[in-house]
Amino acid sequence: MAAAQRIVIENCAIATVDADDTEYASGHVVVADNRIEALGAGRAPEGLENVVRRIDATGHLVTPGLVNTHHHFYQWITRGLATDHNLFDWLVALYPTWARIDEPMVHAAAQGSLAMMARGGVTTAMDHHYVFPRGSGDLSGAIIRAARETGVRFTLARGSMDRSEKDGGLPPDFAVETLEGALAATEATVEEHHDASFGAMTQVAVAPCSPFSVSTELLSQGAELARRLGVRLHTHGSETVEEEKFCHELFGMGPTDYFESTGWLGEDVWMAHCVHMNDSDIAAFARTRTGVAHCPSSNARLAAGIARVPDMLAAGVPVGLGVDGTASNESGELHTELRNALLINRLGAHREKALNARQALRLGTHGGAQVLGRAAETGSLEPGKLADLVLWKLDTLAHASIADPVTALVFGAAAPVTASFVNGRQIVEDGRLLTVDEDAVARSTRAEAQRLARIAAQG
Repeated sequence: MAAAQRIVIENCAIATVDADDTEYASGHVVVADNRIEALGAGRAPEGLENVVRRIDATGHLVTPGLVNTHHHFYQWITRGLATDHNLFDWLVALYPTWARIDEPMVHAAAQGSLAMMARGGVTTAMDHHYVFPRGSGDLSGAIIRAARETGVRFTLARGSMDRSEKDGGLPPDFAVETLEGALAATEATVEEHHDASFGAMTQVAVAPCSPFSVSTELLSQGAELARRLGVRLHTHGSETVEEEKFCHELFGMGPTDYFESTGWLGEDVWMAHCVHMNDSDIAAFARTRTGVAHCPSSNARLAAGIARVPDMLAAGVPVGLGVDGTASNESGELHTELRNALLINRLGAHREKALNARQALRLGTHGGAQVLGRAAETGSLEPGKLADLVLWKLDTLAHASIADPVTALVFGAAAPVTASFVNGRQIVEDGRLLTVDEDAVARSTRAEAQRLARIAAQG
């Protein structure tokens, strides 16, 4: 076997986000091929062999790469629309446009979404894609191709909808699948693309969209399918008061009880939003180790409310951060969610200690890896884990006067990314992607957004 090639990063502050929140004011990280080999205080040991690169990271904080736990990439080409709507009105306004997406549009939108996240420190991303118009092409393949081109670790949550307008749902009739078609296509996607091995770059989850866009049969049979195939489950849950009312009217119970009745609570499940959760709901999530993707900016944008994240964490619920679709979070960046999660969860009287900077960083790293089922591989800096890490530049005007680097990262302006590594491979340098041409991606997303707008306008 060839000897491991090493990258040595020195003279940096380090926040490992390990179980003990170990930090070093000035330390080193040694990467061997795609793994973290060693880290600690001071300079790296002398005599390391096959060192192909040394990085003097003076003025930087090194953290685990950020982990995004909820997104809808296709929405990159419908940003800036329906900006004063709540969730249901926003969906009604945009579904007719979304129902006309096709493979080139989805590929361009995925490139845009991934590029924006990656240049801001995301090393593991996910996409919940659930709109599959008839004749639209290989949308799952287009999304996975974009992730490979960008170089990020990726989970495709293969979504589905079978409850359309004629069944009392929100999507147009031609934008949904049949129960049988959705299950068959989901299984085929898992079989073709899911990699269960340690360090996998591509994984697939089973992800019916939401209680108000899928049938009970699709939820329950989707859960059975996921467990038969050994993959994770994802959906939206308890996002708005309207959803809670919908569940009570249609099913005679609240969202959490409904999910439990269909097999959708468990340590292999994570749900987006979970804004409207009472004490018993949080207890059920804690008891079953069901995960939550907290999306603070999107929840604020759509006036959905404030998720009870501090209470969830206190109860032992796994919680990560999500960008959510960029039609409800136009910035498309996860590193700004560290700050927004902290600030939004402090709103209200005497909530100044609801979340702190290190808890926010943990949500965006280890918490996200937990939620995606990958905490043994990534989400913290520890020997043997994958070399997914970010160098944040904190010695410029924006941050230099803040003594504590983690506080600077979370409370301060969005920090520049000097370098981002995924699987030991550098994908960002000085805030620019090394893997794709950002300007070309910008042009293609603009062109596809304009094409979609024209098609939608034609009805």
